[in-house]
Amino acid sequence: MNIVLLGSPGVGKGTYAKRISKIYNIPHISTGDMFREAIKNKTEIGLKAKGYMDKGELVPDDVTIKTVEERLKKDDCKNGFMLDGFPRTIAQAEALDKIIVIDKVLNFTASDEVIIDRLSGRRVCKSCGAIFHIRNIIPKTEGVCDNCGGELYQRDDDKPESVKKRLDVYREQTEPLIEYYKEKELLADIDANKPIEQVDEIIADVRKALEE
Repeated sequence: MNIVLLGSPGVGKGTYAKRISKIYNIPHISTGDMFREAIKNKTEIGLKAKGYMDKGELVPDDVTIKTVEERLKKDDCKNGFMLDGFPRTIAQAEALDKIIVIDKVLNFTASDEVIIDRLSGRRVCKSCGAIFHIRNIIPKTEGVCDNCGGELYQRDDDKPESVKKRLDVYREQTEPLIEYYKEKELLADIDANKPIEQVDEIIADVRKALEE
């Protein structure tokens, strides 16, 4: 099954994707993963992407699309995949349609209040990157990582004012994409307002959407 994941920052796509990946035995592929693999393998496209990334520039659509095309040819995608972070625009969605057939688009939704609470409470380990939350995933010792003892900190883009801006940008960029897939009757809205303890219920909704 070929799946596209949509959802704002902090909606929990990464958590849900790990579970879906295991259930359906398909890879979870993010744009970042694709670029890192292409760069690691020193492919022509990877070297092009690296040139833009090293300069702090956005990778152009044509390079991104070619990178996606290369990644989807890998053996682990034979039974399907989940794309996360691509497509981001109508042009990218149209290009993807020419490469492969998409079976379902899962659009994870949550209120701004829930998203802001999740992200503003998030704390990240400076050493190993482990993620905690001041209410939902509380470390044993405040400010200290359970895994490696590293210092926990709040990312600048997780502060409430930054989260609001990120949500505005996401909506502006993604709204046309939601309509695009809705018109194709591929879109399934998944309510992700539930707390992390109820992730099983969200996954049950995902399975229902994929198997109906």
